[in-house]
Amino acid sequence: MDNYQTISCAQYSEYELLAMHRTPVEVSLRDSEQRHHGRILDLITRQGAEYMLLQEENGGEVEIRLDQIARVKESA
Repeated sequence: MDNYQTISCAQYSEYELLAMHRTPVEVSLRDSEQRHHGRILDLITRQGAEYMLLQEENGGEVEIRLDQIARVKESA
């Protein structure tokens, strides 16, 4: 796994607000066509990297490393 690249404080704050408001989001990953749909449950730090804990629409949970995210947008 690559070394973690810190994201901007502004971006992190945006993710926190989306989590706080339980806003439905679509998360697109870098270097992948993969997309996740759901709500951000929490932002966590583990072993020097930051992760988004996302509850997917199907009820499952996934952890996404923040520096692997290409885009997060609100979804309907």
